[in-house]
Amino acid sequence: MNLVDTHCHIHSTSAKDDHTAQLWSKLGISTEEIIDRARLEGINKLICVGTDIDDSRLSVALAGKNRVCFASVGIHPHETDRYVNDSSTCDDFESLLKKPKVVAIGECGLDYFYHHSGKQAQIRLLKLQLDMALKHDLPLILHVREAFSDFWTIFDNYQGRLRGVLHSFTDSQLNLNKAVERGLFIGVNGIVTFNKDPKARDMYRHIPLERILLETDAPYLTPTPYRGNINEPKFIRTICEYLSELMEEDPNRLAVQSTNNAHLLFGI
Repeated sequence: MNLVDTHCHIHSTSAKDDHTAQLWSKLGISTEEIIDRARLEGINKLICVGTDIDDSRLSVALAGKNRVCFASVGIHPHETDRYVNDSSTCDDFESLLKKPKVVAIGECGLDYFYHHSGKQAQIRLLKLQLDMALKHDLPLILHVREAFSDFWTIFDNYQGRLRGVLHSFTDSQLNLNKAVERGLFIGVNGIVTFNKDPKARDMYRHIPLERILLETDAPYLTPTPYRGNINEPKFIRTICEYLSELMEEDPNRLAVQSTNNAHLLFGI
């Protein structure tokens, strides 16, 4: 198989005083070893997704020194309170977009499940990043949780000029249909292997092959049967095999299609 992990955080191994870095430290191996382990399983490209300005700098740095890694620059909705009143945010953010191997903006979006940042801060920073996506002709990696009503209203104001993926999609068939109608891709990760809700499982079965992207969100969301371990990009293969069985689809066909989708959206 030739696979792509379209969403991981392996660059955060070098972050300081960061929860993600603390998780990686439990794995006890280097970033290069994580990449080597993934490549042994046929994962030959990885998109390292930033969650704030500093984290995005780490993503850009890793992409610059490792040929299989690419960067996405973003401000996660949880982090928006920190930046919403900082006048330098826009300049700092845009400067990173001009770096080599930056292939997307995100992860950005709205998260009303948690309350780490206020709604207005989330909305303002989402709009900033959507505007940047248009200006720099980049796709978006979108995080939307319990917030689709506001999200679709904002997204539709751009009149079909945006492209991207709904990362870690676990929502309803209705919002799946709305996403597909708008040309968005659907990010499927390890949640599919342990989500036992019949409606969710049926929703996964109905994702069109030409809209699927595979992702790990490593070090988070480890798939079954590896729950309890730190997630790694190498588990993309496990996710692909499980999803293909759920969809009653040939795993090699799913691998080829999802990889082609990644190439199409991100230009990698």
